[in-house]
Amino acid sequence: MSTAQEQYDTWLLDMDGVLMHEETALPGAEEFIDRLRERERQFLVLTNNSIYTRRDLAARLAEAGLDVPKKRIWTSAVATARFLSNQAPEASAFVIGEAGLKTALHDVGYTLTDADPDFVVLGESRTYSFQNITEAVRLLDGGARFVVTNPDATAPSPEGPLPATGSVAALLTKATGKEPYSIGKPNPIMIRSGLNRIGAHSESTAMVGDRMDTDVVAGIEAGLTTYLVLTGSTERNEITEFAYRPDEVVKSVSELIEAI
Repeated sequence: MSTAQEQYDTWLLDMDGVLMHEETALPGAEEFIDRLRERERQFLVLTNNSIYTRRDLAARLAEAGLDVPKKRIWTSAVATARFLSNQAPEASAFVIGEAGLKTALHDVGYTLTDADPDFVVLGESRTYSFQNITEAVRLLDGGARFVVTNPDATAPSPEGPLPATGSVAALLTKATGKEPYSIGKPNPIMIRSGLNRIGAHSESTAMVGDRMDTDVVAGIEAGLTTYLVLTGSTERNEITEFAYRPDEVVKSVSELIEAI
């Protein structure tokens, strides 16, 4: 077990459940971000949410009192776009998703089309349409490769869970027999691409998350020190259900301020 007294050059922070709950900053989040900036530590805020652009998320964080510029935000949409750009530069994709994903793909030179695309790329949306899903089935059957931003089956909302990317991906797999490649957490490629973006190293990086099945396992597989906070979706008594463990469990990020 590591201790919260260790210091790290770089911090990776999940957004919802670690820094924010809905539109409100969680205890210690503002002080934590302020200390990172004060000590000139490298950091990235990571989120599997592919709906919003980094500019949108920076504005959302600012409204909650958290000063995080867009260059310090890494989304599954951006990670997916970087991955695709490396694998198949300036190719084409049929996209089911929102502005965050479409903007990220445009930024790496992708053409968004329903005319014989190289990829079907599925992200999170609040307006999944039967028409788009039907088109995706046709294109996948026609040979397009299948990529999803993240495997989360549900997304939180004030009214309760909403079907998310993983649920729609399962529908498309059932209809076509094609399994997608998923970029977001728990795939450690999302973390490694973020570290590469800021020139950081895994040996001196800590990952702070609220979910065992995405944040913690991705951090472990990427070779990071992992902290689980109990301000999000995981209760302390649920930790033993998993075969792996975080390096440390803390009530909130406020307990980690001294480690910066």
